[in-house]
Amino acid sequence: MSARSRFSLGGLPREVAVLGAVAFCVALGFGIVATSLSLFAKSFGVSNLWAGSVIAVFAAFRFLAAPGAGWLVNRTGERLVLSGGIAIVAVSSLFAGLSQSFWQLFVLRGLGGVGSAMFTVSAAALLLRVVEPQQRARASSVFQAGFLVGGITGPLFGALLTSISLRLPFFVYTATLVAAGLIGLVFLSQSRLRAREEQVGTTHAPTPLREAVRSRAYLAAVINNFATGWGLFGLRMSLLPLFVTAGLGLGPGWVGIGLLVSALTQGVLLAPAGWFSDSRGRRPALLSGAVLLTLSFLLLATMETQWFYLLSMAVFGMGSALLGTTSVAVVGDVIGGRGGTPISVFQMASDAGAVVGPLVAGYLSDVASYSFAFAVTAAIAGLGALAAALMPETLKLTAAAPRTVDGQPTS
Repeated sequence: MSARSRFSLGGLPREVAVLGAVAFCVALGFGIVATSLSLFAKSFGVSNLWAGSVIAVFAAFRFLAAPGAGWLVNRTGERLVLSGGIAIVAVSSLFAGLSQSFWQLFVLRGLGGVGSAMFTVSAAALLLRVVEPQQRARASSVFQAGFLVGGITGPLFGALLTSISLRLPFFVYTATLVAAGLIGLVFLSQSRLRAREEQVGTTHAPTPLREAVRSRAYLAAVINNFATGWGLFGLRMSLLPLFVTAGLGLGPGWVGIGLLVSALTQGVLLAPAGWFSDSRGRRPALLSGAVLLTLSFLLLATMETQWFYLLSMAVFGMGSALLGTTSVAVVGDVIGGRGGTPISVFQMASDAGAVVGPLVAGYLSDVASYSFAFAVTAAIAGLGALAAALMPETLKLTAAAPRTVDGQPTS
């Protein structure tokens, strides 16, 4: 088999590309508004702590709303929840741009977090619903690529828009969300979704959470998603900039260089990582990703030079590509491609890591050192590696036999 055919995304259903486009529009807008959010909050005369709270409230409401989003997916279907979630974020963002007080902005960002949870859980559930078992990791790589490209592009436009007006990014964010919603409504027709569901065998009832948590593989995916949230969405964006500037004594530009190295490495490896997981198995892919994530933080903890910092960012990108594509695929294998509640708990693990990680690591860096904080983070990632090493292979599970726990039928 040629390298081109190995890494090809051909054969994936159209719905995967549609979800990738939706993810791009959502991430593009989020990246745009992220550049002005704290500055806009500060314009109301609040402290830095309260300015940061408009970011925290979004994440907090995402976490709290995830179980309800999973329940809605089970009751009404992925398509309606996805469209509704995007609509909530769009409307809340529009009115956030029109806010006349800090508390209006605060409440509206919290509502946006509810819509974000609905979108994230339903999109992941829909992605798993429309693909065959041997396509799940590659489909996840397409979806994540949309987020990655949008997340890199958004801040570039956001910086320009912020220089014009602090309110303007919110309105552009609304426009990108409207585009995402329209793409979903037009190209994700209910009839096509039913046809895909019948073709891949996901017409069974959603898998209950109580069955999913009996699987060591599902628990391994949840633990690794927590570690990914701790490192990727939390620590990388909070403690790392301080470490580079205060710990290594480098200029702020090196923060951006490191993040770019990480993003480019992850982007280049997303498709190969998806192929590796779909063809060689979930267990080796998840274990490799967890080991690489652990190694990246060990490098930061022990080698405090700019070149090892860049090397750690590259290793971080490698691990993120493998974990991001494989964790979702493992969940899909365990639930047979259908089930909103197990997916919402899986997503909550990442959100919890993103909230707890920066707080714990920030405290440890204050009372001990940056190295100790990174070492603890490496230990968290190491737990994910241990869980992956102990899990059974799940790629053999099929949508036709959803009621399984670690490969054994349930009663």
